[in-house]
Amino acid sequence: MLRLQLGSADLCRVRFADRLHPVGIALLAGQWLRDPTVAAMAPTLAERAAAAEGTAAAQAATAILRHLLPDRGRLPDFVTPFDGLESVEAGLEAIRATPARRVRAEVTMAYADTPTSPLRRRFAEADPEVLDLFGGAVRTWFATVLEPHWVEVASAYRQQVMSASQRLAQHGLAALFAGLHPGIRWREPVLEVRTWWDGDLPGTGHGLILLPSPLAGPRPRVLVEQGYPILLVYPVVTPAGRARADDESLGRLLGATRALVLRRLAADGGLTTTVLSRAVGISLSSASEHARALRTAGLVASEREGGAVRHRLTALGAGLLRGPSGDSGEPWPTAGQATGWPPVLP
Repeated sequence: MLRLQLGSADLCRVRFADRLHPVGIALLAGQWLRDPTVAAMAPTLAERAAAAEGTAAAQAATAILRHLLPDRGRLPDFVTPFDGLESVEAGLEAIRATPARRVRAEVTMAYADTPTSPLRRRFAEADPEVLDLFGGAVRTWFATVLEPHWVEVASAYRQQVMSASQRLAQHGLAALFAGLHPGIRWREPVLEVRTWWDGDLPGTGHGLILLPSPLAGPRPRVLVEQGYPILLVYPVVTPAGRARADDESLGRLLGATRALVLRRLAADGGLTTTVLSRAVGISLSSASEHARALRTAGLVASEREGGAVRHRLTALGAGLLRGPSGDSGEPWPTAGQATGWPPVLP
């Protein structure tokens, strides 16, 4: 049992994560999907992962990740970083920026009960070539397994946040904690978490970030770093959703790349042109061109933020993704999206 001693500075800053972290969630899901006893929490994703592993690229990526990361339990904290929320590439850059000393310490701890191998030794030594191999495996695994379902996963996250936020507003902080997960218990001023490690830790004074995820595994996860808020990731069950617009139909209507651009904007709630190009895997000029075409069609609105331009889905764009079922799983509209027209930056 992990016991978090939360002070007033932490309790005044309890909040939910802005969005899911693509790399962090991918690595948690990759580990969690190895356990068949919890596959019922997200059966569609489990089936997708099993089917994807039939391809050579996904098989290689899965083999690398399974060799380098523990089968279960605590992952090295640096592979689920605070930074890099914007995209897979940004998350991988945050991992590569980890000091070698920290990589060695955390991987060595994670390997305590794992047989050694040449590749694991090089990973523990922060060998740049092995870190590149690891990053490529993460990139391939996310693109093959998670990306086709990322909009649905992000939508389920927002629904969980909305429900928990209502509980907080109506019944207070104690009721919020009580309803998160059976493995989380509030005993003022201590938050007890049944996670993968035991101990007593003080709060950081920077608050507590809550992140409900159907891909966290059977137990809550805790990330504590001085100078940052405590991050608490806790498992939730994905609600059954209605079918969305068919991917192939949307691709035929807009073109495959523009359909992917639209879905990435839906999943992330808004991206700058640079981040969008990384997230979709296209050049900066191509991302700008596709965003301009979608803006002209009224599906995307764009606004300047300093020297950058941020693109967001309009109500019309969200409606196109929802399809005829009327499923409201797309991002909540912002003030700029409420009307959806006219798009900014003509």
